[in-house]
Amino acid sequence: MIPLNRRASQTRGGMEYFDARRKPHNVGKVIAALVLTTLCIFVLKQSPGFGGSSVFSRHEPGVTHVLVTGGAGYIGSHASLRLLKDNYRVTIVDNLSRGNMGAVKVLQELFPQPGRLQFIYADLGDQKTVNKIFAENAFDAVMHFAAVAYVGESTLEPLRYYHNITSNTLLILEAMASHGVKTLIYSSTCATYGEPEKMPIVETTRQLPINPYGKAKKMAEDIILDFTKGRKDMAVMILRYFNVIGSDPEGRLGEAPRPELREHGRISGACFDAALGIIPGLKVKGTDYPTTDGTCIRDYIDVTDLVDAHVKALNKAEPSKVGIYNVGTGRGRSVKEFVDACKKATGVNIKIEYLSRRPGDYAEVYSDPTKINTELNWTAQYTDLKESLSVAWRWQKSHPRGYGSN
Repeated sequence: MIPLNRRASQTRGGMEYFDARRKPHNVGKVIAALVLTTLCIFVLKQSPGFGGSSVFSRHEPGVTHVLVTGGAGYIGSHASLRLLKDNYRVTIVDNLSRGNMGAVKVLQELFPQPGRLQFIYADLGDQKTVNKIFAENAFDAVMHFAAVAYVGESTLEPLRYYHNITSNTLLILEAMASHGVKTLIYSSTCATYGEPEKMPIVETTRQLPINPYGKAKKMAEDIILDFTKGRKDMAVMILRYFNVIGSDPEGRLGEAPRPELREHGRISGACFDAALGIIPGLKVKGTDYPTTDGTCIRDYIDVTDLVDAHVKALNKAEPSKVGIYNVGTGRGRSVKEFVDACKKATGVNIKIEYLSRRPGDYAEVYSDPTKINTELNWTAQYTDLKESLSVAWRWQKSHPRGYGSN
């Protein structure tokens, strides 16, 4: 409401009225206000988000919109960073049960431009929620990382793993089918192979997982393969990767597991905790395996190389084709070798305690990356174990409480 000019009004019997002589001037103000209001409404209608719509809800030529499930987690956040750097539009969905909002905030600060990144807090085990997310967003592809992923924990809570990995993947596939999303990059694991008799592991090596984590992942793979058989328009890539280490070389992201999960976590995390004095020493579980020094042998893949493999898989995904690839260096390193490299990377003489084997573990696992080298033109670049650990250590040292500190 435009206030009356005091000189243009008079009072009669307690009532206010306009002086007709001022009318033309005030009408002009009203017209100007109406024009300005109309212009504002027009501008708002052109803006993302007006009327419940946004750039994330529509397909745009030249823009690939990727749903990254578990994008607040260790690997998912690094993958999101790479996608954003490569100018993809990214939606992260995570319930933060294992992920970190701090990682999402880092990404939001790096890519604040409208239409680049959105975060949705949601549980992928809720069918209605998953369907709503797909209904309200125009996804071109899905990178499905979200999963609980600790071998030891899976032996203690097997049903949780089957629900979280296998059932949730089924819900994702149903939503993709309902909403016409035709490209899937699936994060799988070498744990689906179990303990093969012959090394190195190739993609045709028989899958005989020996723990609920590996079994749940294999079940999810089987569901994906059965689903794609009847759909010629689906482009699917399944990446079975080995033991992930390292962090963003520029120090923006790192690995920050929840304190209560440290005992189930990666050996690198335990090594850094020991170097920081968070725990008294490093516990090496199993010294009687049939290997050179009695400790497990693993293929350690840097997270930067791993996300590069995902992006290359996304770029090479083709309708009516399913690509299955091992993602590893092709070289096995023993736990003892790893510990020695960690001591050098941190500069700390970490105390080592040797214990009995961890349930569900296997003696020796390393990959043959020939197929991914040949078909996706991918080769691991960060293969210096000490250097990968040094990069990760710099982040850990500057973030002793994870993303809650710096």
